Amino acid sequence: MIVGNIKELNFKEIISPEVKDASIAALVSPQEGWEGHVLRVLEVKPLGHTPKHSHPWYHVNYVLEGEGELMIEGKFYPISAGSYAYVPGNHLHQFKNIGTQTLKFICIVPKEGHK
Repeated sequence: MIVGNIKELNFKEIISPEVKDASIAALVSPQEGWEGHVLRVLEVKPLGHTPKHSHPWYHVNYVLEGEGELMIEGKFYPISAGSYAYVPGNHLHQFKNIGTQTLKFICIVPKEGHK
């Protein structure tokens, strides 16, 4: 069992030449008892982005705050607080912050998708 608050999380900067001003924190994972999945939160600062990439696993996203765009297979979708998305495995995708405040979103992946 785990009960927490997002304000108490320690975000880890994502270090990669393909990433700009993005960080991540795991909320619930197999370590806390959720077998097979990881619930994470990502923060992307203004003008920042996640890597443009694809992988075998899907992910489910829900935007908590900020504004951005989600690119899936070359198509761009505007996202903001309340937006949600299912990104299938093996689809090229990227999150970009196009607003003036931090883009914060939930990302659920199978455990193999969290490193």
